[in-house]
Amino acid sequence: MFFQPYFDPMYLLFVLPSLLLALYAQMKVRSAYARYTRVPNRRGLTGLDAARMVLGPVGLGHVQIEGTPGELTDHYDPRTKTLRLSQGVAYGRSVAALAIVMHEIGHALQDAQGYAPLKLRGSLVPAIIVSSWVAPVMFMVGWLLGQPSIAWLGVAGFAAAAVFSLVTLPVEFNASNRGLQLLQSFRLADGEDLHQAKEVLDAAALTYVAALAQTLSTLLYYVFLLTGFSRRDS
Repeated sequence: MFFQPYFDPMYLLFVLPSLLLALYAQMKVRSAYARYTRVPNRRGLTGLDAARMVLGPVGLGHVQIEGTPGELTDHYDPRTKTLRLSQGVAYGRSVAALAIVMHEIGHALQDAQGYAPLKLRGSLVPAIIVSSWVAPVMFMVGWLLGQPSIAWLGVAGFAAAAVFSLVTLPVEFNASNRGLQLLQSFRLADGEDLHQAKEVLDAAALTYVAALAQTLSTLLYYVFLLTGFSRRDS
């Protein structure tokens, strides 16, 4: 067996930088949202008004709009073709509300146009759901029994999560770019408004970068453990 019940300081070396990045990203997105949710948009529209104004003309008249509880919980569901907006975004008349709504409509456009990274991410979801609980179990079983081959199967599950996080980046960046284009083309924002909306979306995008960094750092730590054991075993 090669399991030892102690805290490995190397774990901190691998994951601490990405953890700090994740904390910074969360602070940044909440700060940007809090700041620009207090800044009225130039058209005086609510997020719901803006969504209704845009969906039909861009060929998304079939997309339903529903409410969702919480804050910063807004999302587009490609399975039901539904745009779900939090109360603060749906009824807010802020720059932040418009930015978030247009970002989610960007996802709806991706879905309607068959955007390849979105389709790939969707196809990975079932595997990620399974691997999220199988991978840690496989790794720990292999680690406890001194069977690296089993532990490597767990590492493969962590690698799948890293791939999912990687594929998510172009999906989110593209949705933000589409959202900013919608703000311009429908004259919902320009100049300072547009710059502020971009700040909100850039802050949100950083959270996905941080998520990828966390996934990769965890993956690299487990690879480090297993390769180190293999060298000792040989």
